Amino acid sequence: VSIVELKYFTSISYIGIYAFFNCSWLWKITIPANVKEIQDDAFHGCKNLQIITIPNGVTSIGNYAFKDCNALTSITIPNSVTYIGNYAFKNCNALTSIYCKSTTPPTLGKSFLSNNNCKIYVPTESVDAYKTADGWKDYADSIEGYNF
Repeated sequence: VSIVELKYFTSISYIGIYAFFNCSWLWKITIPANVKEIQDDAFHGCKNLQIITIPNGVTSIGNYAFKDCNALTSITIPNSVTYIGNYAFKNCNALTSIYCKSTTPPTLGKSFLSNNNCKIYVPTESVDAYKTADGWKDYADSIEGYNF
């Protein structure tokens, strides 16, 4: 089990397609502040990934980006994210909380989450916007206000 710290790679602007696909040894990763995009399947199948820091500045999380990350219990999505892809957190069965900091609901792909026990915390003033936004309204019962 290992930690990957990419923070020293200041020229990285994205985490590429399949970059860490099925890396069962990965349990923690720190993404550099200059990364703008987490592409499709970047962490798909990282079954031991428990801790990930997504920096403010990331604007999109690709399709299947964290699918099957079974040890992931919580994730914070910074306010810079405007798009979350299809099945981004599908089969993350240990995921109990998502903190989405954006006051404007990001565009959401289909079935981004499969854990019905997961709470989605959004800015208190934006609860109604999330509960009525396309995609997000499918998770309306799980959305709660939070003071970030």
